[in-house]
Amino acid sequence: MILNERFSLQGKRALVTGASKGIGAVAAAVLAEAGADVAIVGRDRAGLEETYTQVTAWPRRCLRVEADLSTMDGPRAAAAAALAFFGTVDILVNNAGMSRPTSVLQTTVEDWDETLATNLRAPLLLAQLLAPKMIEQRAGKIINVSSQAGVAALPDHAAYCASKGGLNMLTKVMAVEWGPYNIQCNAVAPTVILTPMGEKVWGDPAKGDPMKAKIPLGRFGRPIEVADLILFLAAPASDLITGEVVMIDGGYTAI
Repeated sequence: MILNERFSLQGKRALVTGASKGIGAVAAAVLAEAGADVAIVGRDRAGLEETYTQVTAWPRRCLRVEADLSTMDGPRAAAAAALAFFGTVDILVNNAGMSRPTSVLQTTVEDWDETLATNLRAPLLLAQLLAPKMIEQRAGKIINVSSQAGVAALPDHAAYCASKGGLNMLTKVMAVEWGPYNIQCNAVAPTVILTPMGEKVWGDPAKGDPMKAKIPLGRFGRPIEVADLILFLAAPASDLITGEVVMIDGGYTAI
C-alpha cells in the first residue's frame, strides 16, 4: 500500500462532535482533506457554518447538526441524523468537551453532572448508536479526545479530570469488546491546546506560564497538531493500534 493510500479516507464517512470551533473544526477539515465526508455536530450555528465551508471546499458532503451533547437527546439526535444522511458512520470523533475549573470543595453537583454528561456520557451514547453499523460492516474507527488531565491530576479540575480519566477507560473497554469486529478505539490526550477554551482557562500568563514550565517542549499545542493525530488514528495506517491513550502533551507526563 502506497503512502497516500495508508492515510486516505476516500469514501469514508465521519462524525465529529464539538466541530463548531477549536480541535473539532480543524479535525473535520483535515478528515475532509483526506477524503472523508463529514457530519459536524455542535451548538454554535455560526461556527458550524464556518466549518461547513471548510469541509465542502474540498469538496465533500457535509451534514450540519445542531445538538447539545450535555443532554440525553442531543447525542441520540446527532447519531440518528448522521445515519439517516450517510447510512453508516465509519469514523466517530468524540471531541466535544467542557471545563469549569473550580476546586474540589467548590465543585457543584450541577457542574459535575454537566461536565460528565458532555465529556463522558455523550461519547458512550454516540458509540452505542453508531457501533452496530460498524460491527455489521466489520470496520470502524472511534477516536475519543481526552486530555493529559485524564492521566495527571490538575488542581481545580476535579470534574474534568474525572471525566477524562473515565473516558480513557471507556476507550479501552470499547477496544476490548469491539476489536473482534475490526473496530479500532483509541483516545488522544493533549496538553493545553490554544483553542478558545484553552485560551480562556490558560491565557493569563500568571496561570499559563507555570504550566508551560512543566512541559519539556516549553509550549502549548495547536489544534492542527491534534487533528493530524486524529487523522492517523482514523486512517488505515493505524489499523493495528487500539485501546491506546496517545499522549500529545509536549512531554508533560514524561516527567
